Amino acid sequence: MHGAGKGSGMYIYMKLVYLCVCVCIFYIYLYILCRYLLEQRWFEQWSEYVKSGDQNSSLFPGPIDNSELFDELESCHLKDCLVENEDFTLIPAEAWHKLLSWYGQVGDQPALERKVVDLPSTLKVEVYPVEVFLCLHSNMDNAVTVQFSRVDTIQTIQKRMRAEFEVPDNAETRLWMKSSDTSCERLRNVHASVLDSCLSSGMTVIMEMRNADGTWPIQILMNLKNAWFRFCLYCLRFSILTCAFRRNSMEEQESYRGQPGVCGLTNLGNTCFMNSALQCLSNTPPLTEYFLQNAYLEELNFSNPLGMKGEIAEAYADVIKQMWSGRHFSVVPRVFKTKVGHFASQFLGYQQHDSQELLSFLLDGLHEDLNRVKNKEYIELRDAEGRPDQEVAEEAWRNHRRRNDSVIVDTFHGLFKSTLVCPECRKVSVTFDPFCYLSVPLPVSKERVMEVFFVSLDPVAKPIQHRLVVPKAGRVFDLCVALSLATGVSADQMMVADVFNHRFYKIYHTDEFLSSILDRDDIFVYELSCVSVEEDGEEVVLAVYMREHGHYRDYGPSSTSSYGTSLFGHPLLMSVRREQCTRDGLYDLFLQRSSQPAQSYVAIDWDPDMKKKYYNENEAEKYVKDHSMEVVYQQTTVQLQECIELFTTVETLEEENPWYCPVCKKHQLATKKLDLWSLPEVLIIHLKRFSYTKYSREKLDTIVDFPLRCTGVNGEPPSRYDLIAVSNHYGGLRDGHYTSYARNKDNGQWYYFDDSKVTDAKEEQIVTNAAYLLFYHRQDKIRHPTLPNPTNSCLTSGQPADDVISSNHEGLAGAASCVSMETD
Repeated sequence: MHGAGKGSGMYIYMKLVYLCVCVCIFYIYLYILCRYLLEQRWFEQWSEYVKSGDQNSSLFPGPIDNSELFDELESCHLKDCLVENEDFTLIPAEAWHKLLSWYGQVGDQPALERKVVDLPSTLKVEVYPVEVFLCLHSNMDNAVTVQFSRVDTIQTIQKRMRAEFEVPDNAETRLWMKSSDTSCERLRNVHASVLDSCLSSGMTVIMEMRNADGTWPIQILMNLKNAWFRFCLYCLRFSILTCAFRRNSMEEQESYRGQPGVCGLTNLGNTCFMNSALQCLSNTPPLTEYFLQNAYLEELNFSNPLGMKGEIAEAYADVIKQMWSGRHFSVVPRVFKTKVGHFASQFLGYQQHDSQELLSFLLDGLHEDLNRVKNKEYIELRDAEGRPDQEVAEEAWRNHRRRNDSVIVDTFHGLFKSTLVCPECRKVSVTFDPFCYLSVPLPVSKERVMEVFFVSLDPVAKPIQHRLVVPKAGRVFDLCVALSLATGVSADQMMVADVFNHRFYKIYHTDEFLSSILDRDDIFVYELSCVSVEEDGEEVVLAVYMREHGHYRDYGPSSTSSYGTSLFGHPLLMSVRREQCTRDGLYDLFLQRSSQPAQSYVAIDWDPDMKKKYYNENEAEKYVKDHSMEVVYQQTTVQLQECIELFTTVETLEEENPWYCPVCKKHQLATKKLDLWSLPEVLIIHLKRFSYTKYSREKLDTIVDFPLRCTGVNGEPPSRYDLIAVSNHYGGLRDGHYTSYARNKDNGQWYYFDDSKVTDAKEEQIVTNAAYLLFYHRQDKIRHPTLPNPTNSCLTSGQPADDVISSNHEGLAGAASCVSMETD
């Protein structure tokens, strides 16, 4: 190597100039070139040697020696707190390779290559890389130490760990960052850098592999840790025998092997709405296969400001993989529920919600978490301006896909055709808008059946129950008019009240809307002795309650000696003259109003012994049924086609939502018509059973006769659809229960999902008045079942379709833009 220094002084000078040029290049290409550490004393001696110009000088530095920089030569670990230009100098890569070729290096010292990292507001050469421990979750004692640059991605660490621990290529893995004995944080974004992931030296990166049943080992340990205390209390409360039964049940669960997808979901507390929506989506083949095949891993979008950093998609994937592992009777979706509540505060806690609202949030969340478009460009929308519908539709779809491109768009999105017509200048505006599901209205009856109890002035007459037909948008006076026709009592002599818990919950004014009265309310209509009661008139209306004295003394903070009372029986409502509002006068009226033949003694406050002796509760609760109660009202049945026709009916915009006409240059109450232009692979139809208008609020229990198979007649070839899932709602506005029917994609069998309980179902059971969400899958996209149908209940592909649905097929081809359904 000494010969490398031979030659003239000019030769040495040229080498020095060459190195100076390399240093200049270092600053110019700081972003793209790496740096090498060189021990400072060696570099200074070499510099003096070069400056001397004497190739035979005793200053000859010899081979490159960085030993002073190492804490241990064996581990090649750098000393702490090394200072640039005191302990080492940084040289460009090209200069390093030249020096190495001229002088060589001592022993087996490694080259100290370092990268330039872009730190906040500065660029810096990374002298100390991040040194972390790598291990598998299944063998955390076997950890290896590896250094990574802060600009390396988590995916680089993942690849290194797969190679280091020989993890199979088909194994699904995820990484955790462990900073202490108890703290673990998930490394979700594999495309993030080590710096952005806050990974620092001394931390441990754990690789976890998904279990065969779809669960993750770490999550199981966390759940067990949180449940340990409850489990101990369980053992103490129910004895060792119960614990043994629990152990056996767990062993049965672990050894369970069943049909993938036929898996219940545990109700966490009013979460049946979530379970119903999840079961329907779980049995949507293209979406489920997308997650089971891990296609989502390459499309997770961690930078979308409209998304949830991939967390909703990953939580949903965990639920689906557990449900389709075939190793669970039921799955507890607690983590998924927590994630949903975290990103959508309306779902926090354990209140009852709407399965359609959850579905809408979930589809939107999955779309944004999996959106392939990283940077959404601004697109100015154009009006049709007389162009052909086909051209405008294709342009609208292209624009939509430029900002929204995901498996959700691929599977669930279609196009509406929206037509607005100005009532003044007749300007026609045509636009095409994407949709994810159809929310179709149900034909609403203009009448309503109500049941009330009529209480006459006759003191010996029992209340009479009537069934009345009244206008749905009517008022309380309309109810009194209908009852007047049945009883012969003037409607002006009636007062309507809601009785609850032996008292008047509310007394209604005659001008109040009937929508404020629910079907489950106990409505009593009282006959008054006068035609009307004025606030300052001669008669007043009194509410009379029956009260019973308690046997205990009330020692309240006021230190009074009053006794407690409780209400019983039906309250009374009567009108009395003001001059009778004395103690004796009211006593005589109440005695007359509440008297019964022969078994009675009446008082406002009842002594318990006197009540037991003289008050007959059974007799007091009796009532008479009017003949109207025997009339059976047939439940209305409508065809799904009627709902779709109602959805596509021309309507006039409301005053609070006008349209700006570009010709008239002002807002107009234009007419609007929606048509279906193109349908997606999976069509979701939302039956709007919850009706909210300014006149009424109600749950519509109308039976919608929907087909199990549909055929589109306008497309070429026809677009045939099969029903694959239904979300059901039982109950009313304030409460209820959600279940679902779904067809398994592997064996073609229908199942009924009721939270954690799953039973076989038949096609004839599916159409009910509880159907709320309908899922249809286009037949040309359906993969034929891989397993035989246990009940042979499904039609084969050669059998005729039940109904016909007309709409344009894929590719936005065709000119028709309406939907019709017919029975073959």
